[in-house]
Amino acid sequence: MMRPNNILIAASFAWLLVSFWNRNDLPGNIDFVAEIANEPLQTPTEARPFHATVNDIDYLIEPEYAYDLTGMIVSYRHHEGNSRMHLRANDHLNMLDVCVVWGDNTKSDLHAIDFWNGIFTCNVFTRDMDAWNSFDMNQLSNNHLISDDEFIRRQVRKVQIGDQVRVRGYLASYSNEGGGKRGTSTTRTDTGDGACETVFVESFSIVEPATSYWRISMWTSLALLMAGLFVHFKRPYKPY
Repeated sequence: MMRPNNILIAASFAWLLVSFWNRNDLPGNIDFVAEIANEPLQTPTEARPFHATVNDIDYLIEPEYAYDLTGMIVSYRHHEGNSRMHLRANDHLNMLDVCVVWGDNTKSDLHAIDFWNGIFTCNVFTRDMDAWNSFDMNQLSNNHLISDDEFIRRQVRKVQIGDQVRVRGYLASYSNEGGGKRGTSTTRTDTGDGACETVFVESFSIVEPATSYWRISMWTSLALLMAGLFVHFKRPYKPY
């Protein structure tokens, strides 16, 4: 017969695996902020091109529009300048790609839709035709977030699926000394290559954090597992 502590270890480990697998699911009940009903605000700007430096690489930022977006994160991808295509392009400025929804999409059955980020894309898939027919692809955007501000860069590392965020800054193209350049979309209705918004972030805030019970469960089961292992290894050895 298994000892109670061994049962605790086995059960908490199994539940940790389940919770970890589901940790990025959208929260069950979402309390949307009022501002998420609004379309992103894109306005002309008189801001001139300016320079930003990250990891000793100088970038030229060319603002095209002022931009103010409130949306809910359905997928994201952190970027490291020393990995994959960002390394080849010498791009240390792009810190995060974040796929968000707003407007009528907050009334859709988002739990029936899968979202995930590729290297430069946000992908959407569902087998539920009712969910698909009620979903508006023009109220979803994949945003390449760039900034040389260390406080902002730390803030974006905290995001989770289901967070409602406000991003303010500029839709902008940027380039570096090595010749690498990235542009930006300036409309929400385009698709394919070049359809993502590149946003130089001047302000980033999580206006409504997600309450993920799977993440709570994950950390709880991890704590129980660690407690069980501690008791197991502290217990005096008794040969069978």
